[in-house]
Amino acid sequence: MSSSVDPLLIGPLVGPLVGTALVPGSKSITNRALVCAALAAGTSTLDGVLFADDTEAMMDCLTRLGIGIESDRSASRVTVSGKRMPSEIPTRQEQEPWRARRSCVPATKASLDARLSGTTARFIAPVLLLADGEFRLDGAEPLRARPMNTTLDILRELGAEVEELAEPGHLPVVVRTNGCYREGGFGVSIPAGASSQFASGLLMVAPLFESGLQVVLTGPAVSQPYIEMTLAVMRAFGVEAWQPDAEPGHYGVPDAEYRPTEYAIEPDASAASYFFAAAAITGGRVRVDGLGTDSLQGDLAFIDVLERMGAEIERGSDYTEVRGTGVLHGVTADFSQISDTAQTLAAVAVFADSPTEVTGIGFIRRKETDRIAGVVTELRRCGIGATETDGGFRIVPGVPQPAVIQTYNDHRMAMSFALLGLRVHGIQIAEPGCVAKTFPRYWEALDQLRTGPSTAQ
Repeated sequence: MSSSVDPLLIGPLVGPLVGTALVPGSKSITNRALVCAALAAGTSTLDGVLFADDTEAMMDCLTRLGIGIESDRSASRVTVSGKRMPSEIPTRQEQEPWRARRSCVPATKASLDARLSGTTARFIAPVLLLADGEFRLDGAEPLRARPMNTTLDILRELGAEVEELAEPGHLPVVVRTNGCYREGGFGVSIPAGASSQFASGLLMVAPLFESGLQVVLTGPAVSQPYIEMTLAVMRAFGVEAWQPDAEPGHYGVPDAEYRPTEYAIEPDASAASYFFAAAAITGGRVRVDGLGTDSLQGDLAFIDVLERMGAEIERGSDYTEVRGTGVLHGVTADFSQISDTAQTLAAVAVFADSPTEVTGIGFIRRKETDRIAGVVTELRRCGIGATETDGGFRIVPGVPQPAVIQTYNDHRMAMSFALLGLRVHGIQIAEPGCVAKTFPRYWEALDQLRTGPSTAQ
């Protein structure tokens, strides 16, 4: 969340930026692992958990739904006591025997606050299909502005009653369900261009449907790596979905039980992009351990773009290192699959020797803010030539002028535009507290990388 404090001045580096950045756990993996652990009939341990506003929103919602969660922040560990065992589910005599045996979410009534977290809202909503009761789902004003119509339509298609309390297709809503007794075995279609979060939320609850569920993504997919991440986390908890080779976008999920497990969460690739970018634009060297070629996260492909621009990359199975060469070239790049790093690239593009154009990200206008308009507006505020395009933005490099960067309550605006201040004087970040959404210690981490070989967390 943001806080009304004076803008934060980012001081330029006085020496080479060299160090190992200990990046916090992946937000995307943390929230997926929390859901799968909550739906497993038993106790799971998650290590490397990100403790930030988005993941705490997820933990709070699951707790309100009756899931037991114990946190150890100092160890970045969470213990999740999953859904009630089948023997604890009351028998309804009018139901077939299998329906009485199925597990479901314990709570029958809850008020759920997703705060600013789109991931939480779009994952928790399908979880309610496994409950039996009435639930209010809401969020902060910026989240209320983000579209939820695809998820709400699917809830209705799968038998839930959804009452929109304000603007249609948006939060807040009241969801009434009797999900313990819902049959499956059929297909649900989701527009692939909307958000991978819609599909991921449905995939994760699909094993708890009688006969499973088929999920079909229609049209060109955006953020496809996030779907693959969801399937990988489900696999770690014992559920294997299948995808016909001849039918891209088709996923079949069997009727299955999640298995309680011990699960390690890797560092966040989107968060790591800021440190990798810092190395590229300052001629420094930054290494991130625990994030390498074995990563589940598509956003690590950001380093491929840095390499095209002139940075040197060293890749290991469990680490990545970026070295700036002092030379950066403009590129044209499709960021449809790694859109969370588009703002990071915008900061790098400022210091290139030719223009850069980012394409394929028209959908990020519906994120925490209009991220295309935000990037262009703030670069122009710094005196940099930038224009919006249908699917992204184009940046003409230059020397940024002193400015107070408006962040629009968007953590990624704050973290990416701070990188400009590593090279030039006078860059200030308004509402710096907004980084708490995904990286509460970002400013400390950035400061620690200033002093030569160091460790940042």
